[in-house]
Amino acid sequence: MRRTGLIIIVVLAFVVISSSVYTIDETEQVVVTMFGKAVGKPIVEPGLKWKLPVVHRINKFKKNLLEWDGDKGQVPTKDKTFIWVDIFARWRIKDALLFFEKVHDEQGAHRKLDDIIDAAVRNLITSNNLIEAVRNTNREMEIEEEEEDSFLDSTTIILEMGRSRMCQAVLKQSQPKLANFGIELVDVRFKRINYVDDVLRKVYERMIAERRQIAEKYRSEGRGESSKIIGEKEKELKRITSEAYRKAQIVKGMADAKATKIYAAAYNRDPEFYSFLKTLDLYKKSFDSTNTVIMSTKNNDFLKYFKQYSPGKR
Repeated sequence: MRRTGLIIIVVLAFVVISSSVYTIDETEQVVVTMFGKAVGKPIVEPGLKWKLPVVHRINKFKKNLLEWDGDKGQVPTKDKTFIWVDIFARWRIKDALLFFEKVHDEQGAHRKLDDIIDAAVRNLITSNNLIEAVRNTNREMEIEEEEEDSFLDSTTIILEMGRSRMCQAVLKQSQPKLANFGIELVDVRFKRINYVDDVLRKVYERMIAERRQIAEKYRSEGRGESSKIIGEKEKELKRITSEAYRKAQIVKGMADAKATKIYAAAYNRDPEFYSFLKTLDLYKKSFDSTNTVIMSTKNNDFLKYFKQYSPGKR
């Protein structure tokens, strides 16, 4: 009986001791509460800690950076263009006691982040033109020559803020409000900015029309360049042909002259024989079965060889 009582006492002592200690690691901080009310300051040092069993409750919160990812929302810009804005942020619990009293847990903190950051984003988007949200730096933007007729009205645009400064402005507006809930907002960034579906379709149609216009310009320039090349080719071809014809005529003329010179030299050796051959050619061309020729034989040189012909003479 005594042994059983000793065992019970040991077990109860173990339960009391185990319920009286807890540990905190490097990434945690603790708010101790009793009957729902905070007791003392937050415990931020890691190690083994003591508490009153049963009456004390341990509420642990993270000390490292936490994520917040806002819902994508539709917001109009100053120049009346509706866009989808998706934003995210990084935050930490700076004052665990204030955080516990105001929002209680991370889910409550996310609701506060939704309200405050979304309001700051909408305020800045609606106060600035679209170009301020999509461009990142405050510098002059030079547009290429072929894009001068695009949706930007001028070739140079000067930003007043830009996307990076807009994020800084959201951070600056939100930090004091979130500090009242023990939250330190570390950074805010735009994840995505896009047109709404109707505007996006019109933008795509306009971009397609502009690209087609530029493509047609290139095609027109190509056709002009092609015609120029073909014209130069035809001109060069005619020049080459003309030059070749000229050289061929010179060669032929020189050949004819040389042939004539050879013939003349050959015929000058016996002019009478040359005259006889030429006369026979004329006879052959002049006299046939279809022609009837009446000519005088008196003083007619054309028939002189007929006069000299004698049937018995060879």
